[in-house]
Amino acid sequence: MSTQRWHGHGIAKIAALAGCTALVLGVTGTSAQAGPRDLGRQVLGANDGWGSEGAGTTGGSAADAEHVYTVSTWAEFKAALKAGGSAPKIIKVDGMIDAVSEGCEAFVTGGYDLQQYLTDYDPAVYGNDKVAMGPQEDARVASAARQDSEIKANIPSNTTIVGVGKNSGILGGSLQIKGVSNVILRNLTIEAPLDCFPKWDPTDDNNTGNWNSEYDAVVVYGTDHVWLDHNTFTDGRYPDSERPVYFGKVFQQHDGLTDIVRGANHVTVSWNSFENHDKNMLIGNSDGTATTDSGKLKVTMHHNRFEGILQRSPRVRFGQVDVYNNYYVVNEEQKDDYYIFGVGISSQLHASDNAIKLPAGASVGKVLKKWNESPLTAENNYVNGKRTDLIAVHNAEIPAETLQSGAGWTPTLRTKVDRPQAVPGIVNHGAGAGRIC
Repeated sequence: MSTQRWHGHGIAKIAALAGCTALVLGVTGTSAQAGPRDLGRQVLGANDGWGSEGAGTTGGSAADAEHVYTVSTWAEFKAALKAGGSAPKIIKVDGMIDAVSEGCEAFVTGGYDLQQYLTDYDPAVYGNDKVAMGPQEDARVASAARQDSEIKANIPSNTTIVGVGKNSGILGGSLQIKGVSNVILRNLTIEAPLDCFPKWDPTDDNNTGNWNSEYDAVVVYGTDHVWLDHNTFTDGRYPDSERPVYFGKVFQQHDGLTDIVRGANHVTVSWNSFENHDKNMLIGNSDGTATTDSGKLKVTMHHNRFEGILQRSPRVRFGQVDVYNNYYVVNEEQKDDYYIFGVGISSQLHASDNAIKLPAGASVGKVLKKWNESPLTAENNYVNGKRTDLIAVHNAEIPAETLQSGAGWTPTLRTKVDRPQAVPGIVNHGAGAGRIC
């Protein structure tokens, strides 16, 4: 980790990066101020969603030369995060950094052994009337604690983290944007962390048991002014479809991709690609957090692409959430058990001008999922190329979950709103990592 690595880039590479950035700025219309053609120096543009509220989101754009780092290992990355406290800093991630390069075995302690764990807590032997207890559960907890301390990376205030070129990012790490302010993540491929030690809870799911996992790829927790832009979030090498089944339940090793919770506020999520994941994004993670969440959780999501995502894109509690010009693709294998927009307690979801692609036979009504009585606005959305009143269709198909129209507010912090018919082409061309360099 050093500024020297960054200053040592060759002239040809700098020219290539600048050219790529200039091209994408012109094609995708990203609201980043063009300024210097250095991604680390770009800031969220005026009126670009809730992240632009007030002083806006500038991340580490004002960093001096001593607080610009290029990193290529997990240890370098974590050291760069700690250096300089909350002084403005820019961290350039060069290549794919693996937070679990030595594998899950490196975290095992206390005699944990999966096969013994499965033997000890087999419902046929252990039952389903009490939570898992005993030596193997104790060893699982100890092993999980070792993984937790290693794969979580705490991001300080006034920080910009950007990927270098087309193929840079984080594998298996959990980026914690917690209790800070003014953070930017851009041009990163982020592979969801794999929980090496899922917990079996025999009493879950109506006493039929279930596997529960930890670790979100990105957590925005009690933090204000965050910009997540042109990233790719994915399960990558470890899709849920390849997870084994134990005790009749999928051995779940993933949690969320990007959760925004616990009083987080003023966040813009733009031009990202969310791919092949189950539980995608919570905005508000509990019905019992009104004290911290009411009046906050203001989030804008625009020009993002979602494919192979089963649920929570997003699921909202409490927040005023503006979701426009996103493209949703539901795959054939998901069509019987999916939803896109989750309507939770005291949520004020405004979803408009989005494009949705469903396979033949999929229920359009399932696009919306009602968890609580919270009116929403859903206007000018297109399903398979046809303008569709999502609320009316939902209420007709699922009358037991009747939804009310009218979120009670109108978004004003928006960039250009594209015609939803054009959104698939625009978003396919511009969203995700590697589109700005």
